[in-house]
Amino acid sequence: MTDPDGRIASDLDDRKAAILKTVVSEHVETSLPVGSAQVARDPSIDVSPATVRADMAALERDGYLTHPHTSAGRVPTDKGYRFFVDHLAPPLPLGAAQQEQVQEFFSRAHGELERMLADTSRLLAQLTDTAAIVIPPAHESLVVRSAILTRLSPHTALVVLVLSNGTIERETIAISEDVADEDLRAASNFIDQHFAGRSPDQLAHDRGTPGSAPSGMSSTRPEIDALVELARQALDMPRSPKTSADQVFVVGAARMIEHFEAVEQVRAVLSILEQSFVVVSLLHDVLTKGQSVSIGSEHGLEPLAECSLVVAPFGGEGEAAGTIGILGPTRMDYPQALAAVAVVGRRLSRELQQD
Repeated sequence: MTDPDGRIASDLDDRKAAILKTVVSEHVETSLPVGSAQVARDPSIDVSPATVRADMAALERDGYLTHPHTSAGRVPTDKGYRFFVDHLAPPLPLGAAQQEQVQEFFSRAHGELERMLADTSRLLAQLTDTAAIVIPPAHESLVVRSAILTRLSPHTALVVLVLSNGTIERETIAISEDVADEDLRAASNFIDQHFAGRSPDQLAHDRGTPGSAPSGMSSTRPEIDALVELARQALDMPRSPKTSADQVFVVGAARMIEHFEAVEQVRAVLSILEQSFVVVSLLHDVLTKGQSVSIGSEHGLEPLAECSLVVAPFGGEGEAAGTIGILGPTRMDYPQALAAVAVVGRRLSRELQQD
């Protein structure tokens, strides 16, 4: 039975809950089925192996455990993992070595957003030994933070937009050799002031009359208005849109091979990771449900039936959020995975707010 938020209702007494948590922890650590004698050796389980065996049988009847047909031991089901995740204590901090690794990474993580996100996905894959996924905020939700217009050659100028998440867009425009440098500087100051706060798509569709600036962005000088309109038109030219679906950063996919024995299953998982739109939808659905973890069959995708997602949003204050997450086997170290995703997400948000 689940509650409205999708959590497994706590219909277990304290002893069965403790036994289930021990089975999950042991199975995560060893990857092997867990027997009653092994559980009974846990100091926190103060009952006989016979009592443990009876409780494990009850947990299996209730759908929390199952057992491979070749073994007397049990392994957790998706329902068992869900109970374990929903009843975790507050996230523990990362280990000292991992905290130092995160600190060192972000002390030198500077430059354009795309490079930082790609590097961040590599960091998260290293911390968790899983496939790491980083999705920037959707492009259409971003606005211009600053803009520059500068001459590249006598007949060419460059329009540079810095978006609210740190992304940089560049477009070249053709100008007359007669355009004075002071007019370019004046136009650059004007677009920096008047493009700020608008989205690139809004600017692209905010057309002015031929040779004049867009509505609400007219200066007192026609030569400046003409340059402003050229800069705006550059945004209206066909170009590859930078949407979150084609900017997904996935690192560590090959690590999934180590977690699964069946070649076909590995291929199916890798195929999903290659489909950016599916990956974006998966992470979005988890957050939309108000969850931070999606387990096995909860994804609704058969190739990921033995995988779990751990996700968290990130972003600058008051700005659209991106998403950070990992994809690994259902037999993952959930406390460590949750801690790593939370810490890296917070540090990434802090970096964006400082830009």
